[in-house]
Amino acid sequence: MRVRELAAAAFDAVGAEGLSRVDFFYTPDGELIINEINTMPGFTPKSMYPQMWAASGLDYADLIDELIHLALNRKTGLR
Repeated sequence: MRVRELAAAAFDAVGAEGLSRVDFFYTPDGELIINEINTMPGFTPKSMYPQMWAASGLDYADLIDELIHLALNRKTGLR
């Protein structure tokens, strides 16, 4: 749960919009360090981004539908 909180905080801190993947390093002493915010992660069915969503219960087709829905309903910003 801590990774999700840190990822959301990093996303918000940079004013990101749309989809992204926040990558971390996990140190031997248990510390989480943000490595990067990837604003265009791989998006084939075998890429990590859709696989992470599938692990949470959102399959590839539903993920695409959700991203389109969110984009169409979002105020104009960086797009």
